[in-house]
Amino acid sequence: MKKTALNQLHKQAGGKMVEFAGYEMPVEFSGIKDEHLTVRNGVGVFDVSHMGEFWVKGPKAAALVQKLTTNDISKLRMGQAQYTCFPNGKGGIVDDLLVYYYEPEKYLLVVNASNIEKDWDWVVSQNQEGAELENASDRISLLAIQGPKAMEVLQKLTRVNLSDIPFYTFVTDEFAGIDDVIISATGYTGSGGFELYFDNAHAEAIYKAIFEAGEEFGIKPIGLGARDTLRLEMGFCLYGNDIDDTTSPIEAGLGWITKFNEDNDFIDKELLSVQKTEGVERKLRGFEMIDRGIPRHGYELTDQNGVVIGQVTSGTQSPMLNKGIGMGYVAKEYSAFGTEIYVKVRTKLLKAKVVKVPFVSLQ
Repeated sequence: MKKTALNQLHKQAGGKMVEFAGYEMPVEFSGIKDEHLTVRNGVGVFDVSHMGEFWVKGPKAAALVQKLTTNDISKLRMGQAQYTCFPNGKGGIVDDLLVYYYEPEKYLLVVNASNIEKDWDWVVSQNQEGAELENASDRISLLAIQGPKAMEVLQKLTRVNLSDIPFYTFVTDEFAGIDDVIISATGYTGSGGFELYFDNAHAEAIYKAIFEAGEEFGIKPIGLGARDTLRLEMGFCLYGNDIDDTTSPIEAGLGWITKFNEDNDFIDKELLSVQKTEGVERKLRGFEMIDRGIPRHGYELTDQNGVVIGQVTSGTQSPMLNKGIGMGYVAKEYSAFGTEIYVKVRTKLLKAKVVKVPFVSLQ
C-alpha cells in the first residue's frame, strides 16, 4: 500500500487506518458523526494527498483539455478552477475532476485517487494534439481545510487576504513559511474552506502549523468516513458509486458541467447532446427516508408493489438531519420531486421520497 507523507501523524493521532484506492488512509479519528459536525460547525482537516494531479502544458494544452472535458475551459480566467468530467467515448464517465487554469498554456487536472492510472492512460491516449503531460501525483500533497472557521485558521499563516479568493478560484503564494503553495477556495463538503497543494517535503510542517493555528477553534483531523457523509448531504457525486463508465453526465444530473456551445468540441458531445434534447430513461435523484432505515449502496429501489425501478448508489444516516438519505438512479417516471419510492432492505420495503439536493441547506 502507498502512504501519504502524513501517514505517521495520522497513526499518532489515533486514526483508524484502512486501504483506500491503494493507499493506507484514515477512515476516522474521533468518530464519523463527531468529525462530520466538527466540519459543519467549526473546522476540520482532511489529508487528501492520495488524489491525482496531472499538469498539461504547452501551446496545445488548452485544445487537449477542452477536448477531454465536458465543461468549457474557454470561460476560465487565470486563477479560476472548474468542476468537470472526462466522457469516455461511449456516453459514460472516465472520472470527474477539477481543472485549474494555472497560467497561459498550463493547466492542472486533479483526479480521483482510485482512477489515477486509468485517467493518466486515458489522457495520454487522447493526446493527438501533442500537449506536454506530467503526472505529478506522487510528488504533491493535498490538504482540505473545511468548515466555517477554516478562513480564520488559515489567515494566521499567510499574507494573502483569503477573503479576496472567491469560491472556485486560487492563488499561488507563501503559506506557513513555504513558497509556492496553491491556496484554492474549493472543497467537497459544502461547508466552505480551502484546499492546499504543496510538495510532499513540506507536508508535516504545514500540517502541524495548521493544527497549531486552529487549536483555539477546536480543529480536528477528519477521515474518509466523514468526507463521504459530508459530500452526500450536499448531493455531490462519488465516482465508483454515483457515476462511472456506465453513467452519462446527463443521467447523473451533471448537465450543468456539460456545455454544448458551438466552440466547445469535446468527446461524446453529439451523443450527450441527443440525450439532453430527447431525455434519458433513468435519472440520478436524492431521496429521504420516511420510514426508519439507512439506505446502502446496491440496495434496490422499488415502487409500492415491489417492482424494481432503480438502485441506491450512495446512502447514509445524515448527521445533520438524523434520518436516512441516499442517492440512486430511478426510472424517469419516478424521478419527479415528491414521488414516493421504496428502498428494499432484505425482505422489507421502506418508504422514501424523492427530494432536491442538497439535503442540507447551509447558511
